[in-house]
Amino acid sequence: MLAEYFPILIFLAISIAMGVILLSMGGILGPRSPDSEKTSPYECGFEAFEDTRSKFDVRYYLVAILFIIFDLEIAFFIPWALVLDKLGVFGLIAMIIFVVELVIGFFFVWKKGALEWE
Repeated sequence: MLAEYFPILIFLAISIAMGVILLSMGGILGPRSPDSEKTSPYECGFEAFEDTRSKFDVRYYLVAILFIIFDLEIAFFIPWALVLDKLGVFGLIAMIIFVVELVIGFFFVWKKGALEWE
């Protein structure tokens, strides 16, 4: 039984050794003090206006959560569609209930004004 896990043990040992070797090579061969061009802001081209740890508006998080919910809905649709012929009417009704719950939640959030952006 131990012989079956031996290739996995070898794979783990080699990957850990390669990780340690590559990280240490980067520390040894990497630049010690980067120049001012590399440490300058590069995303927008100018310095930040305020502290980067400032709080975001709660609507940002609500939109992000809604995106995740509807993204996961699509992730449920693909396997469901692949086995729909095996599930039959029960699978169709279950997915209809799932989608109706999501649509009700979406309309609730819409009516509360969470999707309005100022």
